Amino acid sequence: MDACKEMLSLPTEENAEYMDAGPIAPVVLGTSSRAGYNRNYVRFFTHPDLHCPEKPANLRGNVTEYATCTRSLMLELTAAISESLGLDDRRIAEVLNLQDCFQLLAWNQYPPAVGAIGLPPHSDHGLLALLFQNGVDGLEVQKDDRWILAKPMPTSLFVIVGDQLEIVSNGRYKATPHRALVNDKEARMSSVSMVGPCLDAVVKPIPELAPHGVEFTGMKYREYMEHKYGGIKDANAAMLILPVQRDT
Repeated sequence: MDACKEMLSLPTEENAEYMDAGPIAPVVLGTSSRAGYNRNYVRFFTHPDLHCPEKPANLRGNVTEYATCTRSLMLELTAAISESLGLDDRRIAEVLNLQDCFQLLAWNQYPPAVGAIGLPPHSDHGLLALLFQNGVDGLEVQKDDRWILAKPMPTSLFVIVGDQLEIVSNGRYKATPHRALVNDKEARMSSVSMVGPCLDAVVKPIPELAPHGVEFTGMKYREYMEHKYGGIKDANAAMLILPVQRDT
C-alpha cells in the first residue's frame, strides 16, 4: 500500500502513460472524482503476465510478492469451495483453467469528504477477491436489501465472492454487492487482489450443479469483461450477470 501511494505521488510525466488508460488496460492510474465519486486508484494485471512499472523502486517487488501470496490463498479457497459443493477439490480449477487464471491488484485511496461515495454498489467480475483495509470504516455489504458496515479487523482480509463463482456454481454461491463510503475525517485506503478464470475459459454452470437446468448463459471470461466494462471509464462502476433467457 505504501509503494502504491508513492507511485501516485510521482511527477505527472512519469505516470502519464498509465493515467486514464481505459478500464481493461494492464496498468491504470486514475481518479473517479470526475464521475462523481471520491477515489484515487492504481491497478495492475499480475497473472498470467505481470504488468508493473519500474518506479518507484520498491513497487515491482511488493506487487510480485503480494500477488503470488494472495493468488495461492485464493486457489486454496477455491479448492475448499469446490468440496463444499460436493465436487472434487480440483473441479472448479479444471473447468476454469485456473492454472492460467487472470489476476489483478488494485489499490484505492479515498480522501476525507463529507457525505461522499468512494465506489457505487457493484459486484466484482472475477471469481474471488481478497480485500484489506487500513482500519478506517467504509466498506458496506448488501444483505436483504440493507447495507451493513463490514468493520475492519486488524490483520484480516475480507473474502468477496465474485460474478464468476455465482455463474459456475449455478447460483449456489452469490456474488456479493458492496460499496465504499468515504470517511469524513480520515483517508481510507484498501488493497484488493482478485482472481478470475483463464481469460479464454468459457464460464458456465458446472453440469453436476445443474440437474434441473442452468441459470446462467455461458460466456468466455474475456468477452464478459469487455461486455461489462465496454465504454465505462470507471472499471468498478457496473454489475453484469447474464441469466438464462427462458421462454414464458
